[in-house]
Amino acid sequence: MKKRLSTLKRKYQEILSNPIARWTLIGLVMALILIIPILNFQQRAYWVRVIGYTGLYIILGLGLNVVVGLAGLLDLGYVAFYAIGAYTYALLASGHFDLHFSFWLILPIAAFLAGFAGILLGIPVLRMRGDYLAIVTLGFGEIIRMLVTNLTDLTNGSQGLIGIDSPYLFGLELKTSTHFYYMILIFVILVVFFTLRLDHSRIGRSWIAMREDEDAAQMVGVNTTRYKLLAFAVGALIGGLGGAIFAAWQGSIFPDNFNLMVSINVLCLIIIGGMGSIPGVVIGSFALITLPDILREFSDYRLLLFGFLLVVMMIARPEGFIPSQRRRLELHAEEFALPAPADNPTESET
Repeated sequence: MKKRLSTLKRKYQEILSNPIARWTLIGLVMALILIIPILNFQQRAYWVRVIGYTGLYIILGLGLNVVVGLAGLLDLGYVAFYAIGAYTYALLASGHFDLHFSFWLILPIAAFLAGFAGILLGIPVLRMRGDYLAIVTLGFGEIIRMLVTNLTDLTNGSQGLIGIDSPYLFGLELKTSTHFYYMILIFVILVVFFTLRLDHSRIGRSWIAMREDEDAAQMVGVNTTRYKLLAFAVGALIGGLGGAIFAAWQGSIFPDNFNLMVSINVLCLIIIGGMGSIPGVVIGSFALITLPDILREFSDYRLLLFGFLLVVMMIARPEGFIPSQRRRLELHAEEFALPAPADNPTESET
C-alpha cells in the first residue's frame, strides 16, 4: 500500500512538473468551466450557481493569499473588507438612499474604500506578529459586523438591504446566474493576472523576504512598514471587489452574510491549496466550496466526511495540493538535498 501511494505521488509530481501536461490539464478544465452554462443537463442551474460561488471565493482567496501567503501576515478579519465592498455597492445602488449609480462606477469606489480600510487596519498593527496580529484582525472583522448590524439608520441593521440594482453592460441587464457566472470568471482571470504579476515583481519578492524573516528583510533594505501596509491595502482592495460583486449578484445583503466563518473558509482554502500558490487557491476553492455540495447526498454525515478529508489532507500533504516552490522546499528539504559526496580513498588505503 505504501509503495502504491509513493508511486501515485511520484506520478502526480511528474504531471505537475511537465509544462505540456500541466497546461493541457488547465486548458481542459477551463474549457469545461466555459461550456457548463450552455450544456443541457438536469442540474445545470444548480451547478452554475455553485461554481459561480466558488469563483467568488477564488477572488477572496487570491486577496487573502497576498496578505497571508506572500507577506506572511495572519489576517482573521478579512471578511471586514468583503463587507465594506458589499455595503458600499448596496448603499449606492438601491432604494435605501434612493441612489442608483452604475455598477461599473461603484466597483472601483468599493475597492478603494476597502483598500483604504486595509491601510487603516495596518497602521496600528505594524509591530504585531503571529497570534497577536491574528487576534487584532479578528477583532476588526467583528467590529465591522457589529457596526453594520447596529447602525440601523445607515445599513438598515439586521433587516439588511434589499432591492439592490443589477449591473448593466451595453444595455443588457446582468441578473441571471449565468450572467454572473461569466462575469465572475472574467474577474477571476483579471485578479489572477494581477496577483501573478505582483508575485513576480520586486514587491512580491519583498513580501516573500518579509514572510521568511522580517528582521533579516529589514536589515537588507526592505521597508517592512511600507510593504506591510501595501499588502493589507492590496488584499483588502481585492476583498472589496468581491464584496461588490456578491451584493450585485444576490440583490440583497444581511449582516449574517459576513460572519467569522467567511474569513475561516477563505483562510482554509489557502492552506489546503498551498500558501503563496495562485493555482493552489483555485484548487483549494473547489475543494472547500464545491466538495461539500458534492457530499450533499450524505447530508447526515457530510460535515463529518469533509472534516475527515481535511484531517487526512493536513497529515498526508501539509504543504497543500499545489504549494509554491519555496513552500515545497521548506517542508520537503530532504527530497531536494544533494547526495553527500563519497569519500575518496587515499593512496595508503589503496
